[in-house]
Amino acid sequence: MPRLPKLPFLSRPPKVAVIRLHGAIGAVRPGASGLSDAGLAPLIERAFTKGKPAAVALIINSPGGSPVQSSLIGRRIRHFAEETGLPVHAFVEDVAASGGYWLACAADDIWADEASIIGSIGVISAGFGFADLIARYGIERRVHTAGTSKSTLDPFKPEKPEDVARLEGLLEDIHRGFKAWVTERRGDKLAQDQDLFTGEFWTGTRALQSGLIDGVAHPLQKLRELYGEDVKLVPYGQRRSLLRRFRASLSAEAAQALVSAAEERALWARFGL
Repeated sequence: MPRLPKLPFLSRPPKVAVIRLHGAIGAVRPGASGLSDAGLAPLIERAFTKGKPAAVALIINSPGGSPVQSSLIGRRIRHFAEETGLPVHAFVEDVAASGGYWLACAADDIWADEASIIGSIGVISAGFGFADLIARYGIERRVHTAGTSKSTLDPFKPEKPEDVARLEGLLEDIHRGFKAWVTERRGDKLAQDQDLFTGEFWTGTRALQSGLIDGVAHPLQKLRELYGEDVKLVPYGQRRSLLRRFRASLSAEAAQALVSAAEERALWARFGL
């Protein structure tokens, strides 16, 4: 039986699933509103598998956060990309730094604005020391442990060189994994005459010169260029349930939310945002 001709009015415009990745990256906590693997897992799966998309686009605006959650999210995106064979495009808004750039590297190509902040390929651990403060007020710190390293980096005790050396070793291990991921995903695109793994960050214009991104472009413009003027963008984003919003208004939840907001504000502030 002869095949029927394709009727123009039955053809459908290509669809691109758009996943918005906005906020700091961290494990799920009460009152937290950022990005986590558990929170994004069903959203990522739907974006890749629902409605036969031609591609998936990531809209990224993140100052970073947990390296573990960054790795889990990035690997989840790659899993579905390889399973479905769909191309993945990343578009940076204000910032894709540290863990935010880790997520961007899950895409096959990365696009940004000239003024976007890109990079910060490093690992940081920050805290406070209160040993002199409590001594000034005559407060005695009593700590009992089973295990010689159980009180490592206790903020109420003087810092020990061996504890700092141990922490620096852990940070180096994490940094090594971050560098390996960026190198694996960006490959020969990266500038060979520049150390891009110092934790420094750049504007989109300079990041392009270093090979950290593929070009300066905005989502609608670039996706129309790649998939045609009639491309349909299908957004996928995290939503907070009514129950979760109600719980966040309770006193304990509100206090935790305040702490989470302060931590996230500090991450954004590093990049002048």
